[in-house]
Amino acid sequence: MSEDKQNIENTEVVDELPEDAAPAGDAAAERIAALEAELATAKQEVLYAHAETQNVRRRLEKELADARSYASTAFARDILSVADNLGRALQAIPADLREDDKFKGLVAGLEATGRELENVFGRNGIEKLVAVGQPLDPNKHQAMMEVPSDEVEPGTVLVEMQAGYMIKDRLLRPALVSVAKKPD
Repeated sequence: MSEDKQNIENTEVVDELPEDAAPAGDAAAERIAALEAELATAKQEVLYAHAETQNVRRRLEKELADARSYASTAFARDILSVADNLGRALQAIPADLREDDKFKGLVAGLEATGRELENVFGRNGIEKLVAVGQPLDPNKHQAMMEVPSDEVEPGTVLVEMQAGYMIKDRLLRPALVSVAKKPD
């Protein structure tokens, strides 16, 4: 009999559990929902952090690539004046001195130096801009004066006073030019 009594007590306890468990079930469901919401928020924050990390990495890689590509910009600007002076020196040598046996070696050496300087510029991504005959581009040319001309369209570069240069895709120095305008 004691077993029957115990079964009855167990039955009563089991019968009472669903009624008592309902509020506990609601609390557990609420707790699960809250934890799922926290998990979703945490996942979203991790995704944002990962995206931000990727963006920072890409930005740093680009800055590093730019630093490598354009590290020599200041040096290149300084060397341009040397190239300009060498070019002016070669242009200043009269034709009769170029033919003189005493100066042939000097002229040949200066010309070889000029060619080597151009080769070094080319290897480092420094290109001379073509200006004469081109329309004025304020991103590449600096107009120093306007000259009346019927021969070309207004706004066309007539004379290059100083060569302009690009280093890779950036302007190193604008070309100093004179530009055509309509005659008065």
